[in-house]
Amino acid sequence: MRQLISLLTLSLLLLAGPLHAEDLEIEAFYGHFTGVAHAQVAGEAERRKLTVRIEPKDDNFEVAWGTQVKRTDLTQKEHSYRILFRKTRRGAIYASAMRMNVFGKHIPMDPLAGDPFVWARIHDQTLTVYAMMITNQGAYDMQIYDRTLRNDGNMDLAYTRILDGAISKEITATLKREPQ
Repeated sequence: MRQLISLLTLSLLLLAGPLHAEDLEIEAFYGHFTGVAHAQVAGEAERRKLTVRIEPKDDNFEVAWGTQVKRTDLTQKEHSYRILFRKTRRGAIYASAMRMNVFGKHIPMDPLAGDPFVWARIHDQTLTVYAMMITNQGAYDMQIYDRTLRNDGNMDLAYTRILDGAISKEITATLKREPQ
């Protein structure tokens, strides 16, 4: 009898499958987030003002983000990006739609032409955007933006840049969700 109970218990555990968090839907990430990161880049302290906006666009979604960098020598530079993503047949993986082909369909850019190849995925509570470029020397430049939703509604950002296998930059920040 003890063996039967053990066998039934084991069977139920196997049928239940692994316990893990479900991937969030993209709608959970919709909003506008702002924050500040302090980073050391090439031995120089930088203060970065960060913004992220994620919103629906028809049946797709758009991620827009910007960085304002103020260096210790008081110089400032700004970068901003905006990318439309569309669903794929692979669930929580999204293709970038950064340009239109001759038929008017949004498609990814061509990394062999020097353009970035960009895609996104959702895993658990994290929306990750990957941007891969091929350098003029044929090496790769990978930028990874992990945007993780916190239980308080804010967002943790972890940015990593990898140049031909070596991490060249890492930046982390907590971004506050702005009221809508």
